[in-house]
Amino acid sequence: MTRVSFYVLTGSDETDRQVFACRLIEKAYKQNHTIYIHTDNAEQSEQLNQCLWSFRADSFVPHQLNTANNDEQCSILIGHDTAPPKLMDLLINFASEQPDFFSQFKRLAEFINDDDAVKLAGRQRYQYYQHRGYELETHKI
Repeated sequence: MTRVSFYVLTGSDETDRQVFACRLIEKAYKQNHTIYIHTDNAEQSEQLNQCLWSFRADSFVPHQLNTANNDEQCSILIGHDTAPPKLMDLLINFASEQPDFFSQFKRLAEFINDDDAVKLAGRQRYQYYQHRGYELETHKI
């Protein structure tokens, strides 16, 4: 069963939420995990794409946007309108709703901050997972 982790951050800046996620993604990548980053739309996918290239000057986290021409060897994909093309270990959810395919992952990470819309959507996802019996963790950062 998927283990769901909520990371609760202070502040309401979206960039801080993305940078924290990038640090977690980098750590998971170094541990040889495969990662799918799910977003609400193409704009948000591109923001995370850019953040992964620039969140730290000395970091290199190879990744690509999820398209029909994906490199089968790429261990980090970013997408918004479809499930990943292969089984992966970790789902990073930046979408406002839980994706239908979340249960195919071993782990799911959700990132909440003080933005009212982000908090409300996060509470709804938390309740969704909780009512279905998923193991939930909360980390206050």
